[in-house]
Amino acid sequence: MRGGSEDTSSAAAPRLLNRVVTQGAGMSFWDGVWRGRATEFDSGSAASNSIELTKRHQRVSLTKQGAATGNLRINLSWRMRTSDIGGPERGSLLRHPFRMFTPEVVQAHTQSMVNVDLDLGCMYELADGTKGVVQPLGSFFGELNDPPYIKLSGDDRFGSGSGETIFVNLDHRDDFKRLLIFVYIYDQTPAFDRTHAVVTLYPSNGPRIEIGLDERHPQARSCAVVLIENVKGEIVVRREVKFVYGFQAELDRLYGWGLQWGRGYKTKA
Repeated sequence: MRGGSEDTSSAAAPRLLNRVVTQGAGMSFWDGVWRGRATEFDSGSAASNSIELTKRHQRVSLTKQGAATGNLRINLSWRMRTSDIGGPERGSLLRHPFRMFTPEVVQAHTQSMVNVDLDLGCMYELADGTKGVVQPLGSFFGELNDPPYIKLSGDDRFGSGSGETIFVNLDHRDDFKRLLIFVYIYDQTPAFDRTHAVVTLYPSNGPRIEIGLDERHPQARSCAVVLIENVKGEIVVRREVKFVYGFQAELDRLYGWGLQWGRGYKTKA
């Protein structure tokens, strides 16, 4: 790996292709009615205390929110889509307008229902030029109080309620240049079209930030979700949501990270 960081010769899944899937669509009118979201996403929603980053509203400044200190918690959670577990899809709200007031039944999934293992990762570039990755594959879990000041809490292989979480120590924000938060499917079974995944950022202060991965890309194996950059001392979060057919090496090329990747495996659970 370049830049003086650790060796990640075993930190990538094998297959690599060179096509990028287009970005997903933004929020529809009914999404806003359904979830009660405010129009001004930069100030968050009073009802849910959250900011949703969409294709139309892509950026938020943690510095301007007064949230660029302490530990930034980044969580990945997912569940199986209702249509894939035999449950009926919600009917059209135009045909059944009162359904919008009926709570949706949330059904958890198990490994037997969907063979998918979504992993959360972070490519980092520090201010001194050091580059590397924090991810379950290769057991690169990072450090919170020492470089790279990024720590992965563990590896959730079955999509539990808690999901996977990365902590970023923003007390060392001056040591960061950019962080790319990404999600990939370890077991090589493309299943982004069968799961509903959400990446949520929990700053130390202010509303949480949500990025949904709702687009159906049945052949995609990785997704660049959000880019966190230090722009002249301001910590800026920008939605990406770029699906690719390959793995970490393809995301690396897309964003010009310049790391060296190789075949990697997990130990059995």
